[in-house]
Amino acid sequence: MTKRRSTLLTALLASLMLSQAPAHANGLDDIIARGTLKVAVPQDFPPFGSVGPDMKPRGLDIDTAKLLAEQLKVKLELTPVNSTNRIPFLTTGKVDLVISSLGKNPEREKVIDFSRAYAPFYLAVFGPPDAKINGLGDLKGKTISVTRGAIEDIELTAVAPEGVTIKRFEDNNTTIAAYLAKQVDLIASGNVVMVAIAERNPKRIPALKVKLKDSPVYVGVNKNEPALLEKVNQILATAKTDGSLEKNAQLWLKQPLPADL
Repeated sequence: MTKRRSTLLTALLASLMLSQAPAHANGLDDIIARGTLKVAVPQDFPPFGSVGPDMKPRGLDIDTAKLLAEQLKVKLELTPVNSTNRIPFLTTGKVDLVISSLGKNPEREKVIDFSRAYAPFYLAVFGPPDAKINGLGDLKGKTISVTRGAIEDIELTAVAPEGVTIKRFEDNNTTIAAYLAKQVDLIASGNVVMVAIAERNPKRIPALKVKLKDSPVYVGVNKNEPALLEKVNQILATAKTDGSLEKNAQLWLKQPLPADL
């Protein structure tokens, strides 16, 4: 067989194989066909996600994932993630959605799509009530703990004045532990995390010092999945109307759902 005939035969076989391969279904069709919704959730970020006394995951994000699975009429498969690997888990196909206290910013929007918001969240620098801090300038000379790669890390880094030491930790538990152990002066995190800290150590209850950003949380969806994104938004819109999102906010955040969410 000549080299030319061999090349033509190879091309013909490749073309035949491609023509017989089934078309790839979209993400929503895949979920329905397999009967399982795979969701990345936090395991160390109460009240959004943590492990309860029964060793089962619990939190607002867990309940949101359950809500979506119930409405899709499929089983729910949870995958614990942290702030640095949650988006890679989505983009590499390990999960269908990310429901992990995920804030939106321009960098992330280049990589994934976001649903409508399902819960309120704001980022700030917190510290002891008697710490005399009234603005960014007062952070000079202070050491602040923050979780590496989290949106509060990005926001704090962007506005921190010279003379501030930012200590980055790999997960939220370590970030909180550093504050409670007085290894740092302040902590940058979300407002709801402060409730968890107060419960763990009433003697070191953090108070709001400098607000960094209002950052509601969203469901992360892969790019080019319009059907799945539309379905998630539809379920969340109904959940807001029927009071399901309000119930979650009251249960886990101890606050009502903002009217403008």
